[in-house]
Amino acid sequence: MFVDTSHLPPKLGNTVHSDPNISSSHIDDDADNNNSNYNARHSSFSAYEANRLSGEGSPMMMSPWNQGSPWSKFDEGNNSQNNNIPQINGLIGSLVREEGHIYSLATKNDLLYTGSDSKNIRVWKNLKEFAAFKSNSGLVKAIIISGEKIFTGHQDGKVRVWKIQTKNPGTYKRAGTLPSFFDIFKASIRPSNYVEVKRNRSGLWIKHVDAISCLSMDQTRGLLYSASWDRTFKVWNVDNSKCIESVKAHDDAVNSVVTSVEGIVYTGSADGTVKVWQRENSGKHPKHVFVQTLLNQECAVTALVVSKSGSVVYCGSSDGVVNFWEREKQLSHGGVLKGHKLAILCLAAAGNLVLSGSADKTICVWRRDNKSIHTLLSVLTGHNGPVKCLAVEEDKESTQTDQKWVVYSGSLDKSVKVWSVSEKAPMMMHNNMNADNNVSWDSAKY
Repeated sequence: MFVDTSHLPPKLGNTVHSDPNISSSHIDDDADNNNSNYNARHSSFSAYEANRLSGEGSPMMMSPWNQGSPWSKFDEGNNSQNNNIPQINGLIGSLVREEGHIYSLATKNDLLYTGSDSKNIRVWKNLKEFAAFKSNSGLVKAIIISGEKIFTGHQDGKVRVWKIQTKNPGTYKRAGTLPSFFDIFKASIRPSNYVEVKRNRSGLWIKHVDAISCLSMDQTRGLLYSASWDRTFKVWNVDNSKCIESVKAHDDAVNSVVTSVEGIVYTGSADGTVKVWQRENSGKHPKHVFVQTLLNQECAVTALVVSKSGSVVYCGSSDGVVNFWEREKQLSHGGVLKGHKLAILCLAAAGNLVLSGSADKTICVWRRDNKSIHTLLSVLTGHNGPVKCLAVEEDKESTQTDQKWVVYSGSLDKSVKVWSVSEKAPMMMHNNMNADNNVSWDSAKY
């Protein structure tokens, strides 16, 4: 259902207070015990243990579900001095259906698709439930849309394909599974199709043997990429639903894969690395060749996103830091963005904005200028659980001089929140302090 937020308390600057309509009874018991965790200047939280195998648990299962947001408590005495700040970025409303934690979002043509750890994929239109379709696999880890097809990645390692019925747009029909049963049977006959997938265990190269963590689409080439905790990413031909390549990419779970311009693909992993791959189109099928490692650190890489032009690639990590690289400078390191206390779980890019969702229950909104200097515009609060996924679409009121976006955030509090975000929003301020660092904004200033 849609929760109206017209009765919410006033906003301080560009920060929105928690929605009182969302039940928080499942987290309040431990709230007092967790407040002390925010005293550290940088978070020591890591989504992965050093000796953890790729399939033993997700970053969500290991995240601090009961943490309180460091942004939600402000000095009420400052209300008067903030009343004159333009109220541009803020909460529109909430979509709530008590059936599972929200793990994935996708939006296209005014429709929002939500995936959770229930068996349902729900479709929303104009902030109201429009349709739903059911998968027997349970947890929906990723959703991506291509034309009339919808691809969903699941905990069981399969990609499921759905088609919108043209005669009835509110009806969705299952169109197949990647890989198909016939492809599995055909491949199983030939011993050469078996590869080592874990120690002393072999499996078909066309199948993921662990949870799918991320999906990405190269629309121009008709290629679907699936990343998995089995340490590989696979490439699928959308037209015939065939797996055309499997790449052993990392030494631990692959948490993110994103495609970019000119056949470049980026992958991020729990092993702490971000790698660059180049697609080569010689031969019958394209092959992906390793190019370089952009990052090699101890903490897990949890999310990647590339700007629409492909000029900047962003990486979120379990230490709460966003790193970025600039393609026009031969992918040299551009700097870091520091706005979170806990692990970053998702990233999204739109226009000159990049957004980061975190286990600390907040969303940071950054604006990049033409010199790649990033300014923190807003910290959006309101979720009662970690922010697991983000989706963005252009606002209908957006203009060339004032680009506006509708941002959807899915959380482990079982809700989706809808935000209005403008690139013209003023820089976030509180207690007469602002983001005066050209590249990063340090949350320790609070």
